[in-house]
Amino acid sequence: MTAERTAYDVDQQSAILLEIFHELDAAAPEVIRAQLVEGEMVVTTAQEGRHEHCWSELTRQLVRECPEISISARKGLVLPSHGPHPDNHLIPDLTVVGRREFRGAPPWWRPDGELRMVAEITGDRPELDRIAKCRSYALGAVPLYLLIDRERATATLHSRPSDGDYLVRHSVRFGTPLPLPAPFSFDLETADFL
Repeated sequence: MTAERTAYDVDQQSAILLEIFHELDAAAPEVIRAQLVEGEMVVTTAQEGRHEHCWSELTRQLVRECPEISISARKGLVLPSHGPHPDNHLIPDLTVVGRREFRGAPPWWRPDGELRMVAEITGDRPELDRIAKCRSYALGAVPLYLLIDRERATATLHSRPSDGDYLVRHSVRFGTPLPLPAPFSFDLETADFL
C-alpha cells in the first residue's frame, strides 16, 4: 500500500509541476525561456554576446553547407526524462530538421524521428547541458547532440544514442575542425568559437 501511495504522490507532484510549468511558459515574455529539466524549472533570459556569437557562427556554417535543412532557435521539444519526473520540456539553442519538417509542429513538439541534430551552447549552468540535457536527448533518440562548451573551449559531437546515453563522443578543442557526419558531411570550423 505504501508503494502505491508513493507512486500516486509522485504522479500527482509531476502533474502539478507540469501544470505550473505550462502556466509559466504561457505567461512568459518572448525573451524568457522556460524549460522543465528532470523535474526542475529552469528560466533563462536573453543570452550575452559570446553565447550569441557562437550561435551565429554555428548557424552560418550549417546554412552555408546544408541548404536542405531547417533551423530553429526557439523550438520547444518534449522528450523523456530520467527518473520519476514529468517529460522534459527543452528548448535547445539550435534544433535542426529537414526542410519543411517544422510545418504544423506545435509549440511543444514531441518529435518522432524528424530531428537531425540539436545543439547547446553552455551558459550560466553548463552542467545542465553536459549531463541532464544530454541524457534527455539520448533518451529521446536524438541522433546527434552538439555541445559547444565555452568554459572548456571544446566542441563535442554526441552520436549513437542508446539507453539514455550516447555511445560515441568526439571532442575537439576550439580551433580544431569537428567532422559532422551525414546528413551534414562537412567539417565544422571551431576557431571562431574562441
